[in-house]
Amino acid sequence: MNQRSIIAVALSGGMDSAMAAALLKDDGHAVIGLTARMWQEGRPCPAPEDVARAAEIARLLGIPHHIVDMRKAFEREVIAYFVAEYARGRTPSPCVVCNRQIKFGVLFEQARALGAGQLATGHYARCIRDDAGRCHLLRGVDQEKDQSYFLFALSPRQLARSVFPLGDLTHQDVHRQAGERGFPVREARTSQDLCFVTAEDYVEFLERRRPELRKKGSMVDLDGHLLREHEGVHRFTVGQRRGLGLAAGRPVYVARLDAAGNRVVIGERADLMTHSVRVGSVHWLLGRPPPADVQVATRIRYNHRAASSRLHLETGGTVAVRFDEPQFAAAPGQAAVFYAGPAHEEVLGGGWIEGE
Repeated sequence: MNQRSIIAVALSGGMDSAMAAALLKDDGHAVIGLTARMWQEGRPCPAPEDVARAAEIARLLGIPHHIVDMRKAFEREVIAYFVAEYARGRTPSPCVVCNRQIKFGVLFEQARALGAGQLATGHYARCIRDDAGRCHLLRGVDQEKDQSYFLFALSPRQLARSVFPLGDLTHQDVHRQAGERGFPVREARTSQDLCFVTAEDYVEFLERRRPELRKKGSMVDLDGHLLREHEGVHRFTVGQRRGLGLAAGRPVYVARLDAAGNRVVIGERADLMTHSVRVGSVHWLLGRPPPADVQVATRIRYNHRAASSRLHLETGGTVAVRFDEPQFAAAPGQAAVFYAGPAHEEVLGGGWIEGE
């Protein structure tokens, strides 16, 4: 059997990756399961019970199962990035980096060493080839579960060797089929949690690694008036409303973060509405930018409804995105992802929000 006929599946121990492996096996592919150990401190990623569950799923499917140590690469590529972005007063998108550098990077190389020519995951996304053989990334059919946002940074080569068996299914269909097969299903973590840290304890995680981040600074209004002190800009993100420690008598939000000055700037919702954002380090999935001033739909965070907008290509690879209607809380450091086509299904590419 040649290398390209074997498909490796990234088995996390969850329902989605289990069903991805099952569907490929049903289609007659030779399948091997890979479970990547990413992180061991504090909250292990994956948790020991997830590793055991992945092994059980592989046993039920009758496929080989390998545990791969990715800890050094994950520390280097994802954790270092995560900490550095918060230290700069930015809001990171670690899942985007993990997909490009770890899952479809280092993990695929491990899969190839085991004889696989492609890597499948449980992402709700689709990949189709055109007549020239180029791969196009599309939204998953289930719009509520679509995860194409997290895949925009894949290179054309990475996309060409990727398989997304769940792209044409709904989450409800996947859940039902997993139950029918008797898979040991677990509920997915909330969208606010990363595999290595929860939304509640990320501050402690950052301060363990960079104690100097915890330092008193000023929380001010838009006119610069002092509202109170804070203990580090890494504790906040643009658009945050809860946990500000203010009794303003009206809803207020983090409007800006000034890491250099250690200041958190507070405003009302109207102050966080923007008609445009600048996006840097832009990556195009087909390897080249679209025609100038193209009309698209842009998502400025994962749970954001893609907004009608126009792209203006600038020198140096920066893109100016101008929205038809103002959008709330475009946080520097988050990914902005561009969708094209009549139904805005195809991912053109994306980049990192730099500011307005």
